[in-house]
Amino acid sequence: MSISQKIKASISQSSMIRKMFEEGAILKKKFGADKVYDFSLGNPNVEPPENFKKELIMLAQEIISNKHGYMPNAGYAETRQVIAAKINKMHGLKLNGDHVIMSCGAGGALNVIFKALLDPQDEVIVPVPFFMEYAAYVDNYGGVLRKVKTQNDFSLDVTAIASAVNGKTKAVLINSPNNPTGKVYSEQSIADLARMLDKKSKEIKKTIYLVSDEPYSEIVYDNVTVPNIFSVYSNSIIAYSYSKTLSLPGERIGYIAVNPEIEEAAELLNALILCTRISGFVNAPALMQRIVARLQDVTVDVDVYKRKRDLLCAGLTKAGYKFEKPQGAFYLFPQSPIPDDAAFVQMLLKRNILVVPGSGFGSPGYFRIAFCVDDATIGNSLDGFAEAIKECR
Repeated sequence: MSISQKIKASISQSSMIRKMFEEGAILKKKFGADKVYDFSLGNPNVEPPENFKKELIMLAQEIISNKHGYMPNAGYAETRQVIAAKINKMHGLKLNGDHVIMSCGAGGALNVIFKALLDPQDEVIVPVPFFMEYAAYVDNYGGVLRKVKTQNDFSLDVTAIASAVNGKTKAVLINSPNNPTGKVYSEQSIADLARMLDKKSKEIKKTIYLVSDEPYSEIVYDNVTVPNIFSVYSNSIIAYSYSKTLSLPGERIGYIAVNPEIEEAAELLNALILCTRISGFVNAPALMQRIVARLQDVTVDVDVYKRKRDLLCAGLTKAGYKFEKPQGAFYLFPQSPIPDDAAFVQMLLKRNILVVPGSGFGSPGYFRIAFCVDDATIGNSLDGFAEAIKECR
């Protein structure tokens, strides 16, 4: 076969999440869906808000010239403007629509950002654990992902990040609330990170960008808030998705927001618009751009996910698992009862429980549970979780 050697290697190391998801499909055929407890994929099981359905029906019936046609590569001006207005209202900032570029989800946004920023061998620092596809997103444009451990509670280790900065550093990529841990980086840690990046940028005489991947920024619990990076660091960029806040993962709609105070902002915005087009996205989906413009103050019911979190945490605590209670997103990242997380995942698999090894997120010795599932799936799986940890003892 004549496929790329690089892609051939990537196939053999492909996403553990997808592998477990595919394993789950096999088990469901064999045992029945109600006997398989699939926590592998972060696919929201909460339906989109009723307002979304109403707006979709209304939009489908409206007569709009060129409704399904091409638009400016950055997206519809009216959509970008209402998004900028929401960011300004929430954080007291001064964006306008030109600082927003519509994207094909957060994954599309990050690819466009790194295509615009990276030269070959430029480094992007990422705190560990991290969403595993970041490595591919950076590698797509010749960059190198430089991994830095977080602290024991998964909070940022700003000193460790500072030690990783060198002349090749182009960006620091953070994800808060974090996938896979559910950790929300504190306001203090973000401020410390910003001060450090300012200092290091001056030392290496080069701009270091702070890129924040925020698809879960509105899925938070217990009155936790997600700090806005624009307020503390000028050279900052946000990648956002409506996949979780509106339960629209398959619609691939999100945006890039650029700090108005960023150095050479006009040049960066032009680069991002060009990279949206030449990366093959061309533009974000037309109907979804029109829909999200009408739903800026609408989200799914986050209390539903909080209930699931609390149900799962109570059951696993009773069974003897150790973990940091997630502050946001819909993932739990417990310690594996044995050092070999992949082996423990197989023990759970024997009980028809599908989770993802922590080694896939750069953190061996842990495993990820995506609790965006039916309450019954959580409740019916708890005996299996308890049996597996007893077996380890």
